[in-house]
Amino acid sequence: MSEASVVVRTDGAVGHVMLAAPDRLNAVDVAMLDAAAAGVRSLDADPAVRVIVLSGEGRAFCAGADLSVHLDEGDLDGTLRGVGAVSRAVIEAGTPVLALVPGVAAGAGLSMALAADYVLVADDARLVLAFGALGLMPDGGATALVVANIGRARALRLALTGEKLSGAVAAQWGLVSESVAAEEFSARAEALTSHLAALAPRGTALTAAAITAAALDLDATIEREESGQHDLLRTPDFVEGLTAFREKRRPTFGA
Repeated sequence: MSEASVVVRTDGAVGHVMLAAPDRLNAVDVAMLDAAAAGVRSLDADPAVRVIVLSGEGRAFCAGADLSVHLDEGDLDGTLRGVGAVSRAVIEAGTPVLALVPGVAAGAGLSMALAADYVLVADDARLVLAFGALGLMPDGGATALVVANIGRARALRLALTGEKLSGAVAAQWGLVSESVAAEEFSARAEALTSHLAALAPRGTALTAAAITAAALDLDATIEREESGQHDLLRTPDFVEGLTAFREKRRPTFGA
């Protein structure tokens, strides 16, 4: 998939990074992840940009990694590093990042959304840590981000059960910043974008950095996730999980 599947643009003080593969619910491949991370970094370096909006084209934010194609070891490692790079670029940006989630955010897609400073979801959006069904662990910073937002017990509940949360419940739990009715989503997104763009840039950057530093150790988190996921991607259980996903059945993992 080419970098054309990620649209990076500016509209006055607003920078946009949009995943643009709606035919597969914006499921990401290595090229898309590289382009998204580069897009966030380039917009963050532009002094005219006061807010970065991270979104997906169509009805989904991102359904996770694209598992519809053959994945060799290079794809697996590249995807793992790419998801971490996007989350790192979003978390480390001095410019506030607003993630817009009107529909599905699954697996790596949820990880990238949660990396944002403010996550707006529609009440009927579907959020899921879709890793366990593949014999994998959450990555992209999710192991720390989810715990920081909702605590260890609920983080383990989501990771171990693969439970799908509605946007409304995710907001009640504190997993995301805010949820609104689907018909109000666009108007609220516009209002939040304008609000964040009007904040004092330096004060906003230091506030977000201080709160994030108090909540998680990004370097240690990414290192643990990438080490563990690297090993898990080479297990028979992952092969079974991926096969079951493609055959639309429940996986049967080994002992």
